[in-house]
Amino acid sequence: MTSSQKRLNNLDGKAWVKATKSWFVVNPKARTSTQMQHPAKFPEELVKRFVDFFTKEGSWVLDPFAGVGSTVAACKEIGRNSIGIELAREFVEIGSGAINEIEGSGQHHLLQGDSMQVMEIIDKHFNGQAPRFDYVITSPPYWNMLRKSRGGNDSVHKERAKKGLKQHYGDAVEDLGNIENFDEYIDSMGQLLGRLTPLLSDRAYLTIVVQNMRDIDGILRPIAWDLAKRLSEDYDLRQEMIWCQDNKRLGCWGYPSTYVSNVHHHYCLILQNRV
Repeated sequence: MTSSQKRLNNLDGKAWVKATKSWFVVNPKARTSTQMQHPAKFPEELVKRFVDFFTKEGSWVLDPFAGVGSTVAACKEIGRNSIGIELAREFVEIGSGAINEIEGSGQHHLLQGDSMQVMEIIDKHFNGQAPRFDYVITSPPYWNMLRKSRGGNDSVHKERAKKGLKQHYGDAVEDLGNIENFDEYIDSMGQLLGRLTPLLSDRAYLTIVVQNMRDIDGILRPIAWDLAKRLSEDYDLRQEMIWCQDNKRLGCWGYPSTYVSNVHHHYCLILQNRV
């Protein structure tokens, strides 16, 4: 490493090599009763894995689709500073309560608002003195996946319905997960994430966790691949990592005539700010 190069993280060589394996398994821990109100919570264990690699202690981390604050909670535990922006006030209240109970360090803010106005939200919160963000990690809505039928089999989605829990994020027109047209969804997501560039440090990394989706017509909607292509207009696409889950139940989909896989993996798109 030359004198002009800054360390990306504080990992030693052995930990660095282990962290760069292109696939890994993370099985989320059980959620609390309040966290269960969110239909697709992002696991803190996943956040910590990436934040440990792409930042150092004291770095600033941004999550523009914060949900119930998984990124903010993880950052507090490992000594980073963080901002999360979430559209639904209910999820902000749930997340804020949980984050306040966590022991940790740093500055942490879970803000309610529409991330299409991310610049305005952050500028207002910091009275024009906002920090530059060293890293972005987020898991945006997987298009309108949560509104699609799971067929005749039992599923976690259907169990949530029986318990009176939310099956989707909400009906707000600002929610990108409510966009009906796939191409419009991809472009809107690209616009939103592209607006983060002025907030980022030079060469800051981003990790966007997404999943391809089998639509109700049986066609694969390549959310991850199309979003990666769209985001390449604003960022350099560096790599992908595959997050695998091996504790999800298996469903007997399509038997005995049609191939339908059990999807137990997500794509973690690694991008970098060009400036």
